[in-house]
Amino acid sequence: MTLRRPRGPSGPRAEPESPELRDPQSVRLAALRLLAGRDFAAADLRTRLEARGFATQAVRTVIDELSASGALNESRFAENYVTWHAGRGHGPVRIKADLRRLGIPEPLIEAAIAAGPDWASLAGRVCQGKFGARAPQSWPEKARRLRFLQYRGFSADHIRAATDADPDWTEELE
Repeated sequence: MTLRRPRGPSGPRAEPESPELRDPQSVRLAALRLLAGRDFAAADLRTRLEARGFATQAVRTVIDELSASGALNESRFAENYVTWHAGRGHGPVRIKADLRRLGIPEPLIEAAIAAGPDWASLAGRVCQGKFGARAPQSWPEKARRLRFLQYRGFSADHIRAATDADPDWTEELE
């Protein structure tokens, strides 16, 4: 059995005693190693570096420097996040919630979502990929499609456009 370290902050943490963990150059190298693999939100990168034992003040300094130099760019991160998750069939409601959880500022989230794909057509492709091109034949089948798209993070407008159905269910099936 393998023991796992808890992720994230678990209460007050004493400042590291090792001078290497307080050295901004060591923090910068660790941050650049992480950023070489993929983009990060600033809050996520800060959490990861602090979890590795680096001093909070050194981490803040390095994150500010990386943001100023463009190596850490939350706008680019948000755009990449939207592109990646839209490609996986997730809708804008779900993606917005994820980006908020990652600490991305609201204006950047809105800009990234607006620059994303045509959400109504994406909802239609996702629905067709899951259920096929055949129209629903019963209320339970229709409800199943609507719930699926809602779970994926599409709004009622996107669902309505994708399924030619009203999520309020005021119309009758033929």
